[in-house]
Amino acid sequence: MLAGWREAGLAPSVLVDPAPAAAALAGADLTVVADVAAIPPGFTPGAVIFAIKPQMAAAALPAYAPHVAGAPALSIMAGRTIAGMRAALGAQTRVVRAMPNLPAAIRQGMTVAVAGPGVTEPDRVLCTRLLEAVGEVGWVAEEALLDPVTAVSGSGPAYVFLLAELLERAAREQGIPAELARRMARRTVAGAGALLAASAEDAATLRRAVTSPRGTTEAALAVLMAEAAWPALVSDAVAAAARRAGELAG
Repeated sequence: MLAGWREAGLAPSVLVDPAPAAAALAGADLTVVADVAAIPPGFTPGAVIFAIKPQMAAAALPAYAPHVAGAPALSIMAGRTIAGMRAALGAQTRVVRAMPNLPAAIRQGMTVAVAGPGVTEPDRVLCTRLLEAVGEVGWVAEEALLDPVTAVSGSGPAYVFLLAELLERAAREQGIPAELARRMARRTVAGAGALLAASAEDAATLRRAVTSPRGTTEAALAVLMAEAAWPALVSDAVAAAARRAGELAG
């Protein structure tokens, strides 16, 4: 995300990161410190972004309370609720929770955010700008919806990688050489995704367009779309992930 912000033009900022390697990120736009106590005196942030490991959040967050007094707190920590953030940072903290996904690494992410109590329209605009640096942004009105968001877009890249993995395996089972099987599977998944992104048509319309009556695709889809196959399994998988997200947040 830092790389995306820098590409978009990062205002003078401070990164708190105890890892020795973080010092290499410093530049004219970024001061790197190892501890929150080392933030330069007088520095006034426009927003405070929390990307702390969730299990470390309870101990780390209270030290940042003075810095969020006049700025929104944007959390990209999985499993940390708005109420929990406000308990650690102060009851008046304007918290925005966001769930990005892995393609943010190549600026093709999907991030969904929710605003906590007291978040202003300028706060939402600022957080949207920050999150748009790594992809597309959507907002939901209820924090509980971040659990299914996590299950669909947060975990979703793994489902797509699994599809590529299984296509590659099936190709090898049909006698296609391993190197070609991998290239075919990866390019098919990546190309179909690019087509979906570029098309105004919905996924079902594109699926029907490539499915000729009594053709090879129809034969395959008859297996995949059987009652107990993909339609049920994908719904069950997303429901399981959403339940787990709720358990982690609880």
